[in-house]
Amino acid sequence: LNPGFLVGGVPQNFGISARLGGDEYFVVEADEYDTAFFDKRSKFIHYHPDTLIINNIEYDHADIFADIAAIRREFHHMVRIMPENGLIIAKQGDAQVTQVLEMGCWSAVEYFGKQSDEWSVNELVDDFCQFNVLHHSRIVGRVDWELIGQFNAENALAAIAAANHVGVEPAQACAALQSLKNVKRRLECLAEVNQITVYDDFAHHPTAIRATLKALRQKVKNQRIIAVMEPRSNTMRQGVHKEILAKAFADADQIYLYAADNLDWDLSKATSSLGERVKIMQSIDDIVSKVVDLAEAGDHILIMSNGNFSGIQQKIIENL
Repeated sequence: LNPGFLVGGVPQNFGISARLGGDEYFVVEADEYDTAFFDKRSKFIHYHPDTLIINNIEYDHADIFADIAAIRREFHHMVRIMPENGLIIAKQGDAQVTQVLEMGCWSAVEYFGKQSDEWSVNELVDDFCQFNVLHHSRIVGRVDWELIGQFNAENALAAIAAANHVGVEPAQACAALQSLKNVKRRLECLAEVNQITVYDDFAHHPTAIRATLKALRQKVKNQRIIAVMEPRSNTMRQGVHKEILAKAFADADQIYLYAADNLDWDLSKATSSLGERVKIMQSIDDIVSKVVDLAEAGDHILIMSNGNFSGIQQKIIENL
């Protein structure tokens, strides 16, 4: 179908984050962040979609929104401008998504998720690198791909449902996903050095941190995971999620957190429940030194930040 696309990353199948395309379809990865300093409406208000996936809604972007209700209101505005013949594909069981739709919905809705009666997945292995796709409890395709994690499988499920709305058979969509390479910095394997694997991920919200670590744990089983994380986003700097941050690292064996000078809260206090597993560091070079000294054959080093993290990824790889 040669669709155009605009996504917030670089899909490794294409090597670019946007293209115009040559036909009637255009796919946008949108979010609720504001449009510009002179237009505080969410970006997605400008896109006027015919097919809308609402994947999840959580409190983020504390520099823009006062609370979760403000974010729900933006999604409600998005739902209001959907055409009558449009389709909303919504995550089953997400309480915030449910609340948004209860505020008013004038388009058809299909639900997706592992427990959904409409679009669901049935994992064939623990890490979801192989799964069946079910539509109304009937298997309509199977995906074998290089991605891992339930969240990725459910993302695929939503994409399959969206493609189905424009006439792509689910079996064809599943076949296409077999060759999908992930977006860069989404649990991207950077290198394997001396049997130590180093990954880079954009995760900066506790939910994303938790989901990414869970996916990696399901893949590596009992092998050790060393998590290195920089709380860099505006929301993180303000400490909005400090009460739930520690729990996000449940699947990590060792954790190194970079305590930058611009944090408005006590990182050590917020993560004290992690005990000896966590180390708070004020120096990038010290983190590199400690991680390299600790790492052994069979370990997995997961680096998480929504910035370049002062190039710590390559520094660790070079020193290994």
